[in-house]
Amino acid sequence: MKTLIIGGTGMIGTEIAAVLRERGDDVTVAARTAPASGTVASEFPVLLGDYSEGGFTAADLAPFEGIVFAAGNDIRHIPADADRAEFWEKMQIGGVPRFAALAKEAGVPNFVQIGSYYHQILPGLVETNDYVRARALADERARDLGDHQFTVSTLNAPNILGVTPGPSMARIGRFLAWADGTMPEIPNFTPAGGTNYMSVRSLAESVRGALDNAETGTAYLLGDANLAFREYFQMIFDAAGSSITLVERDEAHPMLPDPFIVQGRGNTISYETDPAETAALGYTQGDAPRAITEMVALTRAGA
Repeated sequence: MKTLIIGGTGMIGTEIAAVLRERGDDVTVAARTAPASGTVASEFPVLLGDYSEGGFTAADLAPFEGIVFAAGNDIRHIPADADRAEFWEKMQIGGVPRFAALAKEAGVPNFVQIGSYYHQILPGLVETNDYVRARALADERARDLGDHQFTVSTLNAPNILGVTPGPSMARIGRFLAWADGTMPEIPNFTPAGGTNYMSVRSLAESVRGALDNAETGTAYLLGDANLAFREYFQMIFDAAGSSITLVERDEAHPMLPDPFIVQGRGNTISYETDPAETAALGYTQGDAPRAITEMVALTRAGA
């Protein structure tokens, strides 16, 4: 399959590109800037453009049989001086469906959007959280475009475990410095609550399955391991070789600030995926421990 990955130079997009290449797909990555030399993303043909600025044309997209949209923005990406409503309209609510409509106009038969799980698990947040609302509307409005000639699906994913050179590796690097005892200003506790996690490899496998088997107009809830934040942090510490045992407190923590806990500190998101949907997408579950060990090893090697 000739496939284009929007956001193809990020951690998620790069892993999707690698998994699709493994099965023989002809993969092109799309991004605002060219990937750095020596990265996995630099091994693929590159289409430069910014979906949020109308940077692609129907002619650009027409050669592809499948498009994977992996460029979703979250609260980490909001510029400090940005108007939040304008940002979410541009990057999610309006931007994603407009791009999906362009893909449909171009005659692309298959469109897979990487979404977020919050609105599917906690729909009440759509009315109270602008990020969750933006993700929900981007999901729904893109899927509304689906028909018998244009298969549109959304993979609503939980927290993703993985690293590539750049911001994701820097974040894990801070965890490792804390685990190594070189950041004594960070207290040895974790905030209360927890959520679901899955590896970036499993997510990429689900994209492969969606390109083959997704039903148009369907939002698939993905997931793997339900972990308390204490369990997740402790798994990183253990993989780092730390002897520290973390405890849980219902207090704000600098390594997981309250604004990043979308469901609210002290609350836990826990669920099981639908077995039939999981089988149809064909992704691996039980992969979180391996992914955490790999995250630590790759970050150590890249430090």
